[in-house]
Amino acid sequence: MRLAVLTSGGDAPGMNAAIRAVVRQADALRIEVYGVWRGLQGLVDQEWRPLTTRGCANILQRGGTILNTGRCQAFHLPAVRAQAARDLRDAGVDGLVVIGGNGSFTAADLLNRETGIPCAGIPGTIDNDLPGTDRTLGFDTALNTAVQAIDRIRDTASAHERLFLVEVMGRSSGMIALNTAIACGAEAVLYPEAGTDAYETLVSQLRAGWERGKRSSIVVVAEGDQTGGAFKMGERLRVDYGLDLRVVVLGHIQRGGSPTALDRIWGSQWGAEAVKRLAAGETAFYLGVQQGKLVSIPLEKVHDQRPAPPKELADLAGILAR
Repeated sequence: MRLAVLTSGGDAPGMNAAIRAVVRQADALRIEVYGVWRGLQGLVDQEWRPLTTRGCANILQRGGTILNTGRCQAFHLPAVRAQAARDLRDAGVDGLVVIGGNGSFTAADLLNRETGIPCAGIPGTIDNDLPGTDRTLGFDTALNTAVQAIDRIRDTASAHERLFLVEVMGRSSGMIALNTAIACGAEAVLYPEAGTDAYETLVSQLRAGWERGKRSSIVVVAEGDQTGGAFKMGERLRVDYGLDLRVVVLGHIQRGGSPTALDRIWGSQWGAEAVKRLAAGETAFYLGVQQGKLVSIPLEKVHDQRPAPPKELADLAGILAR
Protein backbone atom coordinates (compact mmCIF):
# COMPACT_ATOMS: atom_id res chain seq x y z
CA MET A 1 0.00 0.00 0.00
CA ARG A 2 1.17 3.54 -0.68
CA LEU A 3 -0.21 6.80 0.76
CA ALA A 4 0.44 10.46 0.03
CA VAL A 5 0.33 13.32 2.53
CA LEU A 6 0.09 17.07 1.95
CA THR A 7 -0.48 20.28 3.88
CA SER A 8 -2.80 22.85 2.35
CA GLY A 9 -4.07 26.36 3.03
CA GLY A 10 -2.65 28.41 5.88
CA ASP A 11 0.14 26.84 7.89
CA ALA A 12 -0.54 25.88 11.51
CA PRO A 13 1.78 24.78 14.32
CA GLY A 14 1.45 21.03 14.76
CA MET A 15 1.36 20.18 11.05
CA ASN A 16 4.87 18.75 11.24
CA ALA A 17 3.85 16.56 14.16
CA ALA A 18 1.04 15.15 12.01
CA ILE A 19 3.33 14.56 9.02
CA ARG A 20 5.83 12.76 11.25
CA ALA A 21 3.11 10.55 12.72
CA VAL A 22 1.70 9.68 9.30
CA VAL A 23 5.11 8.53 8.06
CA ARG A 24 6.07 6.58 11.17
CA GLN A 25 2.70 4.88 11.64
CA ALA A 26 2.78 3.92 7.97
CA ASP A 27 6.28 2.53 8.36
CA ALA A 28 5.08 0.41 11.28
CA LEU A 29 2.39 -1.04 8.97
CA ARG A 30 4.86 -1.44 6.06
CA ILE A 31 3.11 1.24 4.04
CA GLU A 32 5.09 3.63 1.84
CA VAL A 33 4.38 7.38 2.06
CA TYR A 34 4.90 10.06 -0.55
CA GLY A 35 5.16 13.65 0.60
CA VAL A 36 3.43 16.14 -1.71
CA TRP A 37 5.12 19.54 -1.76
CA ARG A 38 3.22 22.88 -1.92
CA GLY A 39 -0.21 21.46 -1.14
CA LEU A 40 -2.82 20.94 -3.83
CA GLN A 41 -0.58 22.65 -6.37
CA GLY A 42 1.88 19.83 -5.78
CA LEU A 43 -0.82 17.33 -6.74
CA VAL A 44 -1.40 19.21 -9.98
CA ASP A 45 2.34 19.39 -10.72
CA GLN A 46 3.08 15.82 -9.51
CA GLU A 47 5.58 17.30 -7.07
CA TRP A 48 5.97 14.34 -4.74
CA ARG A 49 8.67 12.03 -3.47
CA PRO A 50 9.06 9.34 -0.79
CA LEU A 51 9.15 10.37 2.88
CA THR A 52 11.08 8.20 5.31
CA THR A 53 11.09 7.99 9.08
CA ARG A 54 14.58 9.50 9.16
CA GLY A 55 13.41 12.25 6.86
CA CYS A 56 10.93 13.24 9.57
CA ALA A 57 13.49 13.46 12.36
CA ASN A 58 13.65 16.65 14.45
CA ILE A 59 10.52 18.23 12.95
CA LEU A 60 8.13 17.67 15.86
CA GLN A 61 9.08 20.94 17.54
CA ARG A 62 9.09 23.06 14.39
CA GLY A 63 6.32 25.40 13.30
CA GLY A 64 5.16 25.72 9.72
CA THR A 65 5.31 22.64 7.50
CA ILE A 66 8.27 20.84 5.95
CA LEU A 67 6.08 20.08 2.92
CA ASN A 68 5.34 23.77 2.29
CA THR A 69 1.78 24.86 1.67
CA GLY A 70 -0.37 27.17 -0.38
CA ARG A 71 -3.63 27.50 -2.24
CA CYS A 72 -4.42 26.28 -5.75
CA GLN A 73 -7.10 27.96 -7.84
CA ALA A 74 -6.74 25.36 -10.59
CA PHE A 75 -8.00 22.63 -8.24
CA HIS A 76 -11.47 24.22 -8.38
CA LEU A 77 -11.82 22.75 -11.88
CA PRO A 78 -13.23 19.18 -12.14
CA ALA A 79 -10.91 18.36 -15.04
CA VAL A 80 -7.89 19.28 -12.94
CA ARG A 81 -9.08 17.10 -10.06
CA ALA A 82 -9.68 14.20 -12.45
CA GLN A 83 -6.15 14.50 -13.84
CA ALA A 84 -4.69 14.67 -10.33
CA ALA A 85 -6.51 11.43 -9.47
CA ARG A 86 -5.12 9.73 -12.58
CA ASP A 87 -1.63 10.90 -11.70
CA LEU A 88 -1.95 9.57 -8.15
CA ARG A 89 -3.14 6.19 -9.39
CA ASP A 90 -0.33 6.04 -11.96
CA ALA A 91 2.11 6.64 -9.09
CA GLY A 92 0.55 3.74 -7.17
CA VAL A 93 -0.98 5.94 -4.46
CA ASP A 94 -3.90 4.25 -2.69
CA GLY A 95 -4.99 7.07 -0.38
CA LEU A 96 -4.39 10.73 0.45
CA VAL A 97 -3.95 12.43 3.83
CA VAL A 98 -4.84 16.14 3.71
CA ILE A 99 -3.79 18.37 6.59
CA GLY A 100 -5.64 21.68 6.44
CA GLY A 101 -8.89 23.52 7.05
CA ASN A 102 -12.28 24.11 5.42
CA GLY A 103 -11.03 24.80 1.91
CA SER A 104 -8.61 21.89 1.95
CA PHE A 105 -11.26 19.46 3.18
CA THR A 106 -13.74 20.73 0.60
CA ALA A 107 -11.19 19.93 -2.11
CA ALA A 108 -10.59 16.48 -0.60
CA ASP A 109 -14.33 15.80 -0.47
CA LEU A 110 -14.72 16.71 -4.14
CA LEU A 111 -11.72 14.59 -5.10
CA ASN A 112 -13.16 11.60 -3.26
CA ARG A 113 -16.70 12.01 -4.61
CA GLU A 114 -15.64 12.52 -8.22
CA THR A 115 -12.72 10.11 -8.53
CA GLY A 116 -12.97 7.65 -5.64
CA ILE A 117 -9.54 8.48 -4.21
CA PRO A 118 -9.72 7.63 -0.47
CA CYS A 119 -9.10 10.82 1.54
CA ALA A 120 -8.41 11.38 5.23
CA GLY A 121 -8.40 14.85 6.75
CA ILE A 122 -6.39 16.11 9.71
CA PRO A 123 -7.71 19.47 11.01
CA GLY A 124 -4.92 22.00 10.67
CA THR A 125 -6.06 25.61 11.08
CA ILE A 126 -5.41 28.12 13.84
CA ASP A 127 -8.98 29.45 13.50
CA ASN A 128 -10.54 26.38 15.19
CA ASP A 129 -13.60 26.67 12.95
CA LEU A 130 -14.16 23.17 11.53
CA PRO A 131 -17.56 21.52 12.09
CA GLY A 132 -17.62 18.48 14.36
CA THR A 133 -14.41 19.00 16.30
CA ASP A 134 -13.69 20.94 19.47
CA ARG A 135 -10.07 21.55 18.47
CA THR A 136 -7.86 22.01 15.42
CA LEU A 137 -4.10 21.92 15.07
CA GLY A 138 -2.46 25.26 15.75
CA PHE A 139 -5.27 26.86 17.72
CA ASP A 140 -3.67 26.26 21.11
CA THR A 141 -0.30 27.58 19.93
CA ALA A 142 -1.83 30.66 18.28
CA LEU A 143 -3.86 31.37 21.40
CA ASN A 144 -0.81 31.14 23.67
CA THR A 145 1.20 33.35 21.31
CA ALA A 146 -1.49 36.04 21.37
CA VAL A 147 -1.86 35.90 25.15
CA GLN A 148 1.89 36.17 25.74
CA ALA A 149 2.08 39.21 23.44
CA ILE A 150 -0.85 40.93 25.13
CA ASP A 151 0.61 40.29 28.58
CA ARG A 152 3.57 42.40 27.47
CA ILE A 153 1.35 45.07 25.94
CA ARG A 154 -0.58 45.23 29.22
CA ASP A 155 2.58 46.43 31.00
CA THR A 156 2.88 49.42 28.67
CA ALA A 157 -0.86 50.11 28.77
CA SER A 158 -0.74 50.29 32.56
CA ALA A 159 2.41 52.42 32.63
CA HIS A 160 0.90 55.03 30.29
CA GLU A 161 -2.74 54.70 31.42
CA ARG A 162 -3.70 54.07 27.82
CA LEU A 163 -6.19 52.11 25.75
CA PHE A 164 -4.74 49.47 23.41
CA LEU A 165 -6.67 47.78 20.59
CA VAL A 166 -4.97 44.49 19.76
CA GLU A 167 -5.92 42.79 16.50
CA VAL A 168 -5.69 39.00 16.35
CA MET A 169 -6.33 36.61 13.47
CA GLY A 170 -9.78 35.27 12.64
CA ARG A 171 -11.25 36.76 9.48
CA SER A 172 -14.49 34.82 9.73
CA SER A 173 -14.26 33.31 13.19
CA GLY A 174 -14.02 34.80 16.66
CA MET A 175 -12.59 31.71 18.35
CA ILE A 176 -9.09 33.16 18.78
CA ALA A 177 -10.33 36.63 19.74
CA LEU A 178 -12.80 35.53 22.42
CA ASN A 179 -10.53 32.93 24.00
CA THR A 180 -7.62 35.36 23.97
CA ALA A 181 -9.75 38.05 25.63
CA ILE A 182 -10.65 35.73 28.49
CA ALA A 183 -7.11 34.42 28.93
CA CYS A 184 -5.49 37.88 29.02
CA GLY A 185 -8.21 39.65 31.02
CA ALA A 186 -9.24 42.05 28.24
CA GLU A 187 -11.78 44.73 29.00
CA ALA A 188 -13.68 44.02 25.78
CA VAL A 189 -13.58 41.87 22.65
CA LEU A 190 -14.91 42.35 19.11
CA TYR A 191 -15.36 39.44 16.71
CA PRO A 192 -17.48 38.64 13.62
CA GLU A 193 -20.23 36.70 15.40
CA ALA A 194 -20.72 39.32 18.14
CA GLY A 195 -23.53 41.19 16.35
CA THR A 196 -24.12 44.57 14.72
CA ASP A 197 -24.26 46.54 17.98
CA ALA A 198 -20.66 45.64 18.89
CA TYR A 199 -19.43 49.25 18.82
CA GLU A 200 -22.11 50.49 21.20
CA THR A 201 -21.43 47.55 23.51
CA LEU A 202 -17.69 48.32 23.44
CA VAL A 203 -18.22 51.97 24.35
CA SER A 204 -20.55 50.97 27.18
CA GLN A 205 -17.98 48.51 28.56
CA LEU A 206 -15.15 51.02 28.37
CA ARG A 207 -17.25 53.74 30.02
CA ALA A 208 -18.20 51.38 32.85
CA GLY A 209 -14.52 50.63 33.42
CA TRP A 210 -13.58 54.31 33.50
CA GLU A 211 -16.34 54.98 36.04
CA ARG A 212 -14.89 52.23 38.24
CA GLY A 213 -11.48 53.87 38.11
CA LYS A 214 -9.77 51.91 35.34
CA ARG A 215 -7.06 53.94 33.65
CA SER A 216 -5.85 51.43 31.07
CA SER A 217 -7.69 48.95 28.92
CA ILE A 218 -7.07 46.14 26.45
CA VAL A 219 -9.58 45.49 23.67
CA VAL A 220 -9.10 42.38 21.53
CA VAL A 221 -10.35 42.72 17.95
CA ALA A 222 -10.67 39.91 15.40
CA GLU A 223 -9.17 40.92 12.04
CA GLY A 224 -12.44 40.24 10.22
CA ASP A 225 -14.72 41.97 12.68
CA GLN A 226 -17.73 43.69 11.13
CA THR A 227 -16.59 47.01 12.57
CA GLY A 228 -13.63 47.00 10.18
CA GLY A 229 -10.72 45.79 12.28
CA ALA A 230 -8.60 47.45 14.95
CA PHE A 231 -7.39 50.46 12.93
CA LYS A 232 -10.87 51.54 11.82
CA MET A 233 -12.23 50.94 15.30
CA GLY A 234 -9.40 52.97 16.80
CA GLU A 235 -10.01 55.87 14.43
CA ARG A 236 -13.71 55.84 15.25
CA LEU A 237 -13.00 55.98 18.99
CA ARG A 238 -10.53 58.84 18.48
CA VAL A 239 -13.07 60.87 16.50
CA ASP A 240 -16.06 60.15 18.74
CA TYR A 241 -14.35 60.40 22.15
CA GLY A 242 -10.90 61.91 21.66
CA LEU A 243 -9.20 58.89 23.22
CA ASP A 244 -5.43 58.49 23.46
CA LEU A 245 -5.07 54.95 22.19
CA ARG A 246 -2.70 52.66 20.34
CA VAL A 247 -3.35 49.88 17.83
CA VAL A 248 -1.25 46.70 17.66
CA VAL A 249 -1.73 44.07 14.94
CA LEU A 250 -0.25 40.72 15.97
CA GLY A 251 -0.64 39.33 12.46
CA HIS A 252 1.24 36.28 11.31
CA ILE A 253 3.30 35.80 14.46
CA GLN A 254 0.27 33.77 15.60
CA ARG A 255 0.85 31.24 12.81
CA GLY A 256 4.51 30.59 13.55
CA GLY A 257 6.58 29.32 16.41
CA SER A 258 7.11 26.01 18.12
CA PRO A 259 3.81 24.17 18.67
CA THR A 260 2.55 23.65 22.21
CA ALA A 261 2.56 20.19 23.74
CA LEU A 262 -1.18 19.93 23.10
CA ASP A 263 -0.81 20.62 19.37
CA ARG A 264 2.08 18.15 19.16
CA ILE A 265 0.08 15.43 20.90
CA TRP A 266 -3.08 15.86 18.82
CA GLY A 267 -1.07 16.15 15.62
CA SER A 268 0.63 12.88 16.47
CA GLN A 269 -2.59 11.11 17.40
CA TRP A 270 -4.48 12.28 14.33
CA GLY A 271 -1.61 11.48 11.98
CA ALA A 272 -1.33 7.92 13.21
CA GLU A 273 -5.10 7.40 13.28
CA ALA A 274 -5.51 8.64 9.70
CA VAL A 275 -3.09 5.97 8.46
CA LYS A 276 -4.71 3.19 10.45
CA ARG A 277 -8.19 4.07 9.20
CA LEU A 278 -7.11 4.31 5.56
CA ALA A 279 -5.32 0.97 5.90
CA ALA A 280 -8.54 -0.50 7.32
CA GLY A 281 -10.54 0.64 4.29
CA GLU A 282 -12.14 3.94 5.37
CA THR A 283 -12.36 6.31 2.44
CA ALA A 284 -13.79 9.75 3.23
CA PHE A 285 -13.37 11.17 6.73
CA TYR A 286 -11.59 13.74 8.81
CA LEU A 287 -10.52 13.44 12.41
CA GLY A 288 -11.29 15.60 15.38
CA VAL A 289 -11.91 15.62 19.10
CA GLN A 290 -15.19 15.83 20.99
CA GLN A 291 -15.22 16.10 24.78
CA GLY A 292 -11.61 14.96 24.88
CA LYS A 293 -12.08 11.87 22.73
CA LEU A 294 -10.73 11.30 19.22
CA VAL A 295 -13.54 11.05 16.67
CA SER A 296 -13.92 10.37 12.95
CA ILE A 297 -16.26 12.67 11.01
CA PRO A 298 -17.65 12.06 7.48
CA LEU A 299 -15.76 14.28 5.06
CA GLU A 300 -19.03 15.70 3.69
CA LYS A 301 -19.67 17.31 7.10
CA VAL A 302 -17.11 19.97 6.23
CA HIS A 303 -19.97 21.71 4.39
CA ASP A 304 -21.96 22.09 7.63
CA GLN A 305 -22.18 25.47 9.35
CA ARG A 306 -18.94 26.52 10.98
CA PRO A 307 -19.02 26.59 14.78
CA ALA A 308 -19.37 29.97 16.46
CA PRO A 309 -17.75 30.86 19.79
CA PRO A 310 -19.94 29.52 22.62
CA LYS A 311 -22.34 32.08 24.07
CA GLU A 312 -21.34 31.11 27.58
CA LEU A 313 -17.77 32.19 26.82
CA ALA A 314 -18.99 35.52 25.49
CA ASP A 315 -21.06 36.03 28.66
CA LEU A 316 -18.08 35.08 30.81
CA ALA A 317 -15.82 37.57 29.05
CA GLY A 318 -18.23 40.36 29.91
CA ILE A 319 -18.49 39.33 33.55
CA LEU A 320 -14.74 38.98 34.03
CA ALA A 321 -14.10 42.42 32.53
CA ARG A 322 -15.82 44.15 35.45
